Amino acid sequence: PSSHPTCRSMLLLGALLCRSLLPRRLFSSQQARALAAAPRRPKHRASPGKQQPDILSGGAMEAVLAPLRLAVREQGDLVRQLKDDKAPQVDVDKAVAELKARKRILEAKELSLQPKDDVVDRTKMEDTLKRRFFYDQAFAIYGGVSGLYDFGPVGCALKNNIIQTWRQHFIQEEQILEIDCTMLTPEPVLKTSGHVDKFADFMVKDVKNGECFRADHLLKAHLQKLMSDKKCSAEKKLEMEEVLTQMDNYSQQDLANLFVAYNVKAPITGNDLSPPVSFNLMFQTSIGPGGNMPGYLRPETAQGIFLNFKRLLEFNQGKLPFGAAQIGNSFRNEISPRSGLIRVREFTMAEIEHFVDPNEKVHPKFDQVADLNLLLYSSKAQLSGQSASKMRLGDAVEQGVINNSVLGYFIGRIYLYLIKVGVSLDKLRFRQHMENEMAHYACDCWDAETKTSYGWIEIVGCADRSCFDLLCHARATKVPLVAEKPLKEPKTVNVVQFEANKGAIGKAYKKDAKLVLEYLSICDECYITEMETLLNEKGEFTIETEGKTFILTKEMVNVKRFQKVLHVEEIVPNVIEPSFGLGRIMYSVFEHTFHVREGDEQRTYFSFPAIVAPYKCSVLPLSQNQEFVPFVKELSEALTKHGVSHKVDDSSGSIGRRYARTDEIGVAFGITIDFDTVNRTPHTATLRDRDSMRQIRAEISELPAIIRDLANGCLTWPEVETKYPVFEGQETSKKDTDRKSTR
Repeated sequence: PSSHPTCRSMLLLGALLCRSLLPRRLFSSQQARALAAAPRRPKHRASPGKQQPDILSGGAMEAVLAPLRLAVREQGDLVRQLKDDKAPQVDVDKAVAELKARKRILEAKELSLQPKDDVVDRTKMEDTLKRRFFYDQAFAIYGGVSGLYDFGPVGCALKNNIIQTWRQHFIQEEQILEIDCTMLTPEPVLKTSGHVDKFADFMVKDVKNGECFRADHLLKAHLQKLMSDKKCSAEKKLEMEEVLTQMDNYSQQDLANLFVAYNVKAPITGNDLSPPVSFNLMFQTSIGPGGNMPGYLRPETAQGIFLNFKRLLEFNQGKLPFGAAQIGNSFRNEISPRSGLIRVREFTMAEIEHFVDPNEKVHPKFDQVADLNLLLYSSKAQLSGQSASKMRLGDAVEQGVINNSVLGYFIGRIYLYLIKVGVSLDKLRFRQHMENEMAHYACDCWDAETKTSYGWIEIVGCADRSCFDLLCHARATKVPLVAEKPLKEPKTVNVVQFEANKGAIGKAYKKDAKLVLEYLSICDECYITEMETLLNEKGEFTIETEGKTFILTKEMVNVKRFQKVLHVEEIVPNVIEPSFGLGRIMYSVFEHTFHVREGDEQRTYFSFPAIVAPYKCSVLPLSQNQEFVPFVKELSEALTKHGVSHKVDDSSGSIGRRYARTDEIGVAFGITIDFDTVNRTPHTATLRDRDSMRQIRAEISELPAIIRDLANGCLTWPEVETKYPVFEGQETSKKDTDRKSTR
C-alpha cells in the first residue's frame, strides 16, 4: 500500500530524481506544483573508504522510473490524439520529437540504474584490440583517416568466420540465392531509390581550416556545454532543452538561425563556422574516362538484388517465395565518424531480400522458431513508457505485435545467429520502429539492438518493405518486375490503365512522345490512381523518365477501367529485408566476450564461440626441446587436413605466458606437447579449454577430430571431459627422456 513508509520514500525518491532529469515543461502545472512541494531528503556523505551503493532494489528502481514512464505515456497519448484529429503535420512532428526526448531520458535512467558489474572496461579492451592488431586506423603512418580501418590477421580471421557462419546459417540452411554485384552504381539507379535526393545530413565548416562538422551533433554538444555551466540560468536551460528536443525537425534555415543565436564556433579552434549546407553522404565519382556518366560507391548492397530480380526469379523457375542475398562493402561519407567500428565510412554489410506473395505471408518453417523467448520492445511499449519484455515469438505473431510469420521467422533466425556468433543473450533486444520512424511504404520494422558501453546500438534491421523498391525501378526502367502466379480457376479482375491520346502527346512532345507512351504503359494501379486524383484536382500531373520531365493534361491522358478474365495473375512481390552491419556485430561481440581473469587484472581474454574464434586451437611445445619438434609438425599437418585453423607458438616464454598470449586473441583451445608425449606410447598430448582453463589428455591422433567437432558445435567441452581423463600434471620429465636415450 502507498501509505507504507517505505513505499512513500520510494515514490518520493522517484519524484526527486525525475525532477532533476526532466525539464519542467514535461509536467502539467499540477504535477509540477506537487513535485516542488515534495520535501527534500537530507544529504549524506559517504564514510571515508566506504562506497555508497548506486544500485536500487527492484521496487525502488521502479519508483524512480515511474514518473519518467508517466511522462512518456502522456506524450504518446498526445501523439496518437493529434494523429486521430488529423492535426497539422508540424504539430505532430513537434509532439513526436518531444516523445523521442522523453524516451531517451527514460532509457538513459534505466541504463544508469542497472548493475555495473557487467560494464566492459572499454579502455582496456581497445588497448588489447589495438596491441594485438585486431584492427587499427587505416593509413596510420600518414596520420590516419577517420572512419576507415584496417583489419589485422586476428581481426580478419574473426570477420571471415562471422561471415562464413552467416553464409551457413542463412544462405545454406535457407537455400538463399547469393549474388555479388558491383560497388560502382550509376546515378539513375540511386536517383530512383531516393538516395540522391534524400541521403543527406546538414554540415558546417570551420571557415579558416576547412574542418567539417555535422551540424546537429555540433549544436547539441555546444548547448550541452552551455547548460553544464553553473552560471546558466534555469530559464535559459529550459530554452536550450526545448531546442534539443526538436533537433530532428529543424530545417537548414532553422539550424542556421540557431548557430547564430547561440554563437556556435568550431570546438577546437574557436573559429567562425559557415552556414549549414546539405551534404549527400554518398561518395560520388565518374564512370569512364569522359566523366559523362556520374556514379556513386553504393551506400547499401540491396539495390543490386532488386535490379537482378528478373534473373533471380528465372533461376528459381519463376516460383515464389525465394530469397536472395549479398555480402559486400558499402560506403557512406560520414561527416563525423566516431565510436570505432560503429560509425564508419566503409563497412561490410550482409543483406537478404526475401520475395514473397503479398497475400501469402505465412512461413512454412515458423514453428521451428515459434517457441523462442525474445526480449521485445514494441512500439506500444515505447509509446506507453514501458520497458522491453520477454515474449514468446509465436505469441507475438498471433497477437499482431509482429505483422506476419515471415517477418517473425526471420527475427527468430536473426536471434539464433547473433547468439551463435557471441552476442550476449542478456544484452540483446528487438525494438520495433514506431509509426513516425517507418517509411510510408513499410508494413513493420524491427531492429536487433545490443547493449554496449555506448548504450543500445542497432546491429541488424529487419523490415517488411512491401513492394516499394521493385515498383520504383519498374517505373523508372519500364521493365515490369513481377512474378506470375497460376490461378486454380480463372477470375475476373478490375483493370486500371492510362489511356493515352497519342495525337495530343505527339503534338506536344514530338520525338519524345515515345518515352511518354512507354512510361504510361507500365504504370501500376496505385500510381495511376494517385495521378488520377491530381488530374481531377489540378488538371495535370508531371512524370519524369530518362532524365526528362513531362507535364500531362486531361487532353493527353485519361484513366480507363475495365474487367478482364485472368488465368495467370501478375503480382509484384513484397520484400522482407534483414540487413546486417557486420562491423557493428563484431564490435558487440568484442564487448560481450571481453573478460579479465579473476585474480589477475593484467590477464585479459576474449571468449569467442569456437565457431567464430580466429584460431580454433594453438599448438604449444612445453619448451624448445628439439624432441618436441616432430610431434608439433605432425599435429600441425593433421589439423590442417581436418580443416582446423591453428597457431603454433614455439617461442621461449613460459607455458603460462604463452597460454595468456593465445587467450588474449580468443584462441578457443590449446594443445600442449610435453615430456609425457615423448616418453610414453601411445603418444598423447593435453587439450586445454580457454574459458574454464581445464585440461584433458588424449592421443595425438584423436585431437584434430575432437577440436574440429568442438569448433563445429557437434561436441561440447563437458562431453569431452566425460570421455577423456582430466589432466592433473605430467608424470615424466626431461630426465626420463635423457635416461631413455642413454639406454
